[in-house]
Amino acid sequence: YKIDEKSMGRRSLKNVCLSFLSELETLENRKIAQNQFRRHENMTDVVGALAVLTHLDCDERDVSFQEFEKRWMKNPVVMDKWFTLQAVSSLPNTLINLKKLTNHPAYEKNNPNKIRALITTFARVNQLRFHEKDGSGYEFLAEEVLRLDPLNPQTAARLVSVFNNWKNFARENKTKMNEQLQRIIKSPNLSGDVFEIVSKALD
Repeated sequence: YKIDEKSMGRRSLKNVCLSFLSELETLENRKIAQNQFRRHENMTDVVGALAVLTHLDCDERDVSFQEFEKRWMKNPVVMDKWFTLQAVSSLPNTLINLKKLTNHPAYEKNNPNKIRALITTFARVNQLRFHEKDGSGYEFLAEEVLRLDPLNPQTAARLVSVFNNWKNFARENKTKMNEQLQRIIKSPNLSGDVFEIVSKALD
Protein backbone atom coordinates (compact mmCIF):
# COMPACT_ATOMS: atom_id res chain seq x y z
CA TYR A 1 0.00 0.00 0.00
CA LYS A 2 1.50 3.31 -1.12
CA ILE A 3 0.20 6.86 -0.98
CA ASP A 4 1.56 8.16 -4.26
CA GLU A 5 -0.13 9.38 -7.41
CA LYS A 6 0.42 6.19 -9.43
CA SER A 7 -0.76 3.85 -6.64
CA MET A 8 -3.82 5.97 -5.93
CA GLY A 9 -4.66 6.01 -9.62
CA ARG A 10 -4.38 2.23 -9.85
CA ARG A 11 -6.70 1.76 -6.87
CA SER A 12 -9.20 4.16 -8.39
CA LEU A 13 -9.10 2.35 -11.74
CA LYS A 14 -9.46 -1.03 -10.03
CA ASN A 15 -12.62 0.12 -8.23
CA VAL A 16 -14.11 1.55 -11.42
CA CYS A 17 -13.52 -1.81 -13.12
CA LEU A 18 -15.11 -3.57 -10.15
CA SER A 19 -18.18 -1.38 -10.46
CA PHE A 20 -18.47 -2.25 -14.16
CA LEU A 21 -18.14 -5.99 -13.42
CA SER A 22 -20.84 -5.74 -10.77
CA GLU A 23 -23.38 -4.79 -13.43
CA LEU A 24 -23.29 -8.45 -14.52
CA GLU A 25 -24.54 -9.41 -11.03
CA THR A 26 -22.84 -12.80 -11.10
CA LEU A 27 -21.80 -14.75 -8.01
CA GLU A 28 -18.17 -14.63 -9.15
CA ASN A 29 -18.14 -10.84 -9.27
CA ARG A 30 -19.98 -10.52 -5.98
CA LYS A 31 -17.28 -12.69 -4.41
CA ILE A 32 -14.55 -10.55 -5.96
CA ALA A 33 -16.10 -7.49 -4.29
CA GLN A 34 -16.52 -9.27 -0.96
CA ASN A 35 -12.96 -10.59 -1.01
CA GLN A 36 -11.63 -7.11 -1.72
CA PHE A 37 -13.68 -5.81 1.20
CA ARG A 38 -12.40 -8.49 3.57
CA ARG A 39 -8.74 -7.89 2.82
CA HIS A 40 -9.04 -4.51 4.56
CA GLU A 41 -5.77 -3.37 2.98
CA ASN A 42 -6.93 0.24 2.83
CA MET A 43 -10.12 2.20 3.28
CA THR A 44 -10.27 3.12 -0.42
CA ASP A 45 -10.64 -0.53 -1.41
CA VAL A 46 -12.97 -1.32 1.48
CA VAL A 47 -15.31 1.53 0.56
CA GLY A 48 -14.91 0.75 -3.14
CA ALA A 49 -16.12 -2.80 -2.55
CA LEU A 50 -19.05 -1.69 -0.39
CA ALA A 51 -19.96 0.94 -2.99
CA VAL A 52 -20.44 -1.94 -5.43
CA LEU A 53 -22.23 -4.28 -3.03
CA THR A 54 -24.67 -1.62 -1.82
CA HIS A 55 -26.55 -1.85 -5.14
CA LEU A 56 -26.80 -5.66 -5.12
CA ASP A 57 -29.55 -7.58 -3.35
CA CYS A 58 -27.45 -10.48 -2.12
CA ASP A 59 -26.06 -12.17 0.99
CA GLU A 60 -22.59 -10.78 0.28
CA ARG A 61 -23.98 -7.28 0.64
CA ASP A 62 -25.68 -7.93 3.96
CA VAL A 63 -22.73 -9.77 5.48
CA SER A 64 -20.18 -7.16 4.37
CA PHE A 65 -22.17 -4.25 5.79
CA GLN A 66 -22.60 -6.15 9.05
CA GLU A 67 -18.87 -6.85 9.25
CA PHE A 68 -18.04 -3.21 8.57
CA GLU A 69 -20.48 -2.10 11.25
CA LYS A 70 -19.01 -4.49 13.81
CA ARG A 71 -15.44 -3.39 13.07
CA TRP A 72 -15.99 0.37 13.00
CA MET A 73 -18.99 0.89 15.27
CA LYS A 74 -16.96 2.98 17.73
CA ASN A 75 -15.51 5.28 15.06
CA PRO A 76 -18.11 7.99 14.26
CA VAL A 77 -16.27 9.33 11.21
CA VAL A 78 -15.89 5.93 9.57
CA MET A 79 -19.49 5.04 10.39
CA ASP A 80 -20.54 8.11 8.40
CA LYS A 81 -19.24 6.26 5.33
CA TRP A 82 -21.35 3.26 6.32
CA PHE A 83 -24.48 5.41 6.42
CA THR A 84 -23.62 7.18 3.16
CA LEU A 85 -23.02 3.96 1.25
CA GLN A 86 -26.48 2.72 2.20
CA ALA A 87 -28.11 6.05 1.38
CA VAL A 88 -26.92 5.87 -2.24
CA SER A 89 -28.17 2.32 -2.82
CA SER A 90 -30.32 1.82 -5.90
CA LEU A 91 -32.24 -1.05 -4.31
CA PRO A 92 -36.04 -0.60 -4.09
CA ASN A 93 -36.11 -0.84 -0.28
CA THR A 94 -33.55 1.94 0.23
CA LEU A 95 -35.94 4.44 1.81
CA ILE A 96 -37.34 1.79 4.15
CA ASN A 97 -33.80 0.91 5.19
CA LEU A 98 -32.88 4.57 5.56
CA LYS A 99 -35.75 5.13 7.99
CA LYS A 100 -34.52 2.19 10.05
CA LEU A 101 -31.00 3.61 10.04
CA THR A 102 -32.23 6.84 11.64
CA ASN A 103 -32.80 4.70 14.76
CA HIS A 104 -29.38 3.04 14.61
CA PRO A 105 -27.26 3.42 17.79
CA ALA A 106 -24.48 5.13 15.79
CA TYR A 107 -26.87 7.64 14.25
CA GLU A 108 -27.52 10.90 16.09
CA LYS A 109 -30.72 12.40 14.75
CA ASN A 110 -29.74 15.98 15.48
CA ASN A 111 -26.08 15.76 14.51
CA PRO A 112 -25.43 17.73 11.28
CA ASN A 113 -22.67 15.34 10.21
CA LYS A 114 -24.92 12.31 10.53
CA ILE A 115 -27.74 14.10 8.74
CA ARG A 116 -25.41 14.97 5.86
CA ALA A 117 -24.09 11.41 5.70
CA LEU A 118 -27.51 9.78 5.53
CA ILE A 119 -30.37 12.10 4.65
CA THR A 120 -28.65 14.78 2.59
CA THR A 121 -26.77 12.12 0.63
CA PHE A 122 -30.00 10.29 -0.10
CA ALA A 123 -31.78 13.45 -1.26
CA ARG A 124 -28.93 14.96 -3.29
CA VAL A 125 -27.14 11.89 -4.65
CA ASN A 126 -29.69 9.08 -4.90
CA GLN A 127 -31.70 10.51 -7.77
CA LEU A 128 -33.39 7.17 -8.49
CA ARG A 129 -34.87 6.51 -5.07
CA PHE A 130 -35.35 10.07 -3.83
CA HIS A 131 -37.48 10.84 -6.88
CA GLU A 132 -39.74 7.81 -6.59
CA LYS A 133 -43.03 8.43 -8.41
CA ASP A 134 -45.08 7.98 -5.24
CA GLY A 135 -43.36 10.99 -3.67
CA SER A 136 -42.25 9.02 -0.60
CA GLY A 137 -38.75 10.48 -0.77
CA TYR A 138 -40.09 14.03 -0.79
CA GLU A 139 -42.43 13.28 2.10
CA PHE A 140 -39.59 11.84 4.16
CA LEU A 141 -37.40 14.88 3.52
CA ALA A 142 -40.20 17.25 4.49
CA GLU A 143 -40.76 15.34 7.72
CA GLU A 144 -37.07 15.63 8.59
CA VAL A 145 -37.07 19.36 7.83
CA LEU A 146 -40.06 19.93 10.10
CA ARG A 147 -38.57 17.76 12.84
CA LEU A 148 -35.25 19.57 12.74
CA ASP A 149 -36.52 23.11 12.34
CA PRO A 150 -37.27 23.81 16.03
CA LEU A 151 -33.94 22.25 17.05
CA ASN A 152 -31.53 23.43 14.37
CA PRO A 153 -33.03 25.86 11.83
CA GLN A 154 -29.75 26.22 9.90
CA THR A 155 -29.47 22.49 9.28
CA ALA A 156 -33.18 22.29 8.41
CA ALA A 157 -32.73 25.15 5.92
CA ARG A 158 -29.80 23.40 4.23
CA LEU A 159 -31.87 20.23 4.01
CA VAL A 160 -34.93 21.88 2.50
CA SER A 161 -32.77 23.60 -0.13
CA VAL A 162 -32.76 20.23 -1.92
CA PHE A 163 -36.16 21.30 -3.23
CA ASN A 164 -34.84 24.54 -4.74
CA ASN A 165 -34.90 23.28 -8.33
CA TRP A 166 -38.28 21.54 -8.07
CA LYS A 167 -39.68 23.47 -11.04
CA ASN A 168 -37.21 21.80 -13.39
CA PHE A 169 -38.70 18.34 -12.96
CA ALA A 170 -41.44 16.49 -14.80
CA ARG A 171 -45.00 17.43 -13.90
CA GLU A 172 -45.66 14.47 -11.62
CA ASN A 173 -42.49 15.03 -9.58
CA LYS A 174 -43.00 18.77 -9.60
CA THR A 175 -46.51 18.43 -8.22
CA LYS A 176 -45.43 16.18 -5.37
CA MET A 177 -42.49 18.40 -4.43
CA ASN A 178 -44.74 21.42 -4.44
CA GLU A 179 -47.12 19.61 -2.07
CA GLN A 180 -44.31 19.13 0.44
CA LEU A 181 -43.10 22.71 0.10
CA GLN A 182 -46.64 23.93 0.77
CA ARG A 183 -46.85 21.61 3.76
CA ILE A 184 -43.63 23.04 5.17
CA ILE A 185 -44.42 26.72 4.64
CA LYS A 186 -47.86 26.32 6.24
CA SER A 187 -46.34 24.78 9.35
CA PRO A 188 -46.89 26.97 12.45
CA ASN A 189 -43.84 28.51 14.14
CA LEU A 190 -41.62 27.87 11.13
CA SER A 191 -38.17 29.38 11.56
CA GLY A 192 -37.09 32.35 9.48
CA ASP A 193 -34.25 30.27 8.00
CA VAL A 194 -36.52 27.64 6.54
CA PHE A 195 -39.26 30.10 5.62
CA GLU A 196 -36.82 32.13 3.56
CA ILE A 197 -35.59 29.12 1.56
CA VAL A 198 -39.06 27.73 0.94
CA SER A 199 -40.69 31.04 0.06
CA LYS A 200 -37.96 31.76 -2.51
CA ALA A 201 -38.36 28.30 -3.98
CA LEU A 202 -42.11 28.79 -4.33
CA ASP A 203 -41.81 32.31 -5.76
